[in-house]
Amino acid sequence: MITRRYLFVWIWLLALMTLSLFMGVAPVARHAAVTLMFTVAAIKTVLVAVHFMHLKIEPWLIYAIALVPVAMVVGFMFTLFPDFVFVR
Repeated sequence: MITRRYLFVWIWLLALMTLSLFMGVAPVARHAAVTLMFTVAAIKTVLVAVHFMHLKIEPWLIYAIALVPVAMVVGFMFTLFPDFVFVR
C-alpha cells in the first residue's frame, strides 16, 4: 500500500520535472515559462515534503518551523524574478 503511494508520487514528480524541462524550450513568453517553472518547483517541494519526509503525520510545530524557510523561498522568488525574466 505504502509502496504504491510512493510510486504514484514518484510518477507525478517525474511528470512535473518533464514539464519543467519542456518549458525551457517551449515557444511561450519568458515570464510565463519562469512562472510555471517556479510553480512546478513549489508543487514538487510540497509533494516531497508531505510524502517522503512524512510531514503528513507530524504535529503542528513542524509546520510552523517549515513555514519560515518557505516564506524565505517565496521572498527570494519574488526578489529574483525580474533577474530571470528581464535578461539584458
